[in-house]
Amino acid sequence: MKSQLRKKTIETLSAISNEELSKKTARINEHLFSLQEWQNASIIAVTISRGLEVPTRPIIEKAWGEGKEVCIPKCDPDTKRMQFRTFQGDDQLETVYAGLQEPMIEKTNEVIQSQIDLMIVPGVCFDADGYRIGFGGGYYDRYLSDYKGNTVSLLLECQLYDHVPHLSHDIPVQMLVTEDQIISCFS
Repeated sequence: MKSQLRKKTIETLSAISNEELSKKTARINEHLFSLQEWQNASIIAVTISRGLEVPTRPIIEKAWGEGKEVCIPKCDPDTKRMQFRTFQGDDQLETVYAGLQEPMIEKTNEVIQSQIDLMIVPGVCFDADGYRIGFGGGYYDRYLSDYKGNTVSLLLECQLYDHVPHLSHDIPVQMLVTEDQIISCFS
């Protein structure tokens, strides 16, 4: 079920033009930057987006412009765990498995979980309770199991479903931000 929903959503996203995506992304960013959670955050955790994800580069640049610290995930495929590391420029990035861009250990510092004020959690499919279907690695659910800060996911309306299947160990995000609305999730 999860893989079929993921596949269907990716097909829908693939049909969106770059122009339409740019317009929707601009509205998503306006909503995100209006949140108290964004405004109060000193340290923001976010991925380097790729492919069909909501582009995160404008978010990273906005955070830097506001004097916020940005950290990005470094995944360990052997342990299926991740850590967040400081990110201050593209010279700190390396391309790893599956074309993901991650921080270089030798050029960045680890940011401990309790320091992160706002985590922008990626995903493919979402429901209004904050449950998500990601890319299948389970890294975020493991990380979020004892994360105490604020969580938000950015998505297009076409990625929002009435219900996405989830298991007992899946961790919902607190807020969803789309081009049309901000949803507070209280599951």
